[in-house]
Amino acid sequence: MKSDVEELMPRLLPVETCGIETGEDFNLNEPPRNPQEYLRQVQLEASLCPDVVVAKIDPKKLRKKQTVNVSLTGCQAAPQGFSPSLKWQQQQVSNFSEIRRSISKHRLHWSGQALDDNVLMPKQDAEEQWKKFCLGENVYLNSPPTDPVTEDPGLDYVKVGFPPFLSIVSRLNQATVSAVLEYLINWFEEREFVPQLGRWQYALLACLEKPLLPEAHSLIRQLARRSSEVRTNLEHQEDERLSPLNLMICLVARYFDQNDLADKED
Repeated sequence: MKSDVEELMPRLLPVETCGIETGEDFNLNEPPRNPQEYLRQVQLEASLCPDVVVAKIDPKKLRKKQTVNVSLTGCQAAPQGFSPSLKWQQQQVSNFSEIRRSISKHRLHWSGQALDDNVLMPKQDAEEQWKKFCLGENVYLNSPPTDPVTEDPGLDYVKVGFPPFLSIVSRLNQATVSAVLEYLINWFEEREFVPQLGRWQYALLACLEKPLLPEAHSLIRQLARRSSEVRTNLEHQEDERLSPLNLMICLVARYFDQNDLADKED
């Protein structure tokens, strides 16, 4: 009886029934002597293959490769007067697009620049080290900032966080970009927005290549939703966090085509 594949797809090259059915002595171990014997050999080998093959899979190897479930939940609506204008959103997308082009154009140059001795980039899977690196010990440990009278904190990047210099972000491959973005979003899910977080989120989004992988697609939607949640708790429009929160939502929705998350004008 023909297999399902044979039933659905006609043979491109007609071949006489091979020896397995005709009783003809046909040795698979001998090389074919002509094209007809070669096609017969292929036919015979195919007939010996099982219709269904079950692979033995080690579950441990799949723990980090689970199916990604993308939530389609939208952002929380902005309070009255907190939503940016469409013109503002379009301008931010234009600026962001230009920055992405610049990073792409100069990536090779900046990735070859030597880093300062105090810049020790963590390994890709070192989540807590990346949080300290990007946010600084003051934010990570929730400790009070250093007294500016006794010390200039702007020069101590270990305490205030390393800015996303081009010489740093240009060294990150796509796997690391996604990983660090996930680490920072995980941190943001449980804490308030801080300037260091916004700078790194913007830089990582600028390095995120399109088309997006499913994991990245889920991450940026999570970022936009969390930004909208924090925004709903702002008490006045002059809050310095409003603009960067609107920017995160804008870029995810307008640049990365998650249009259902986009802010509408008041």
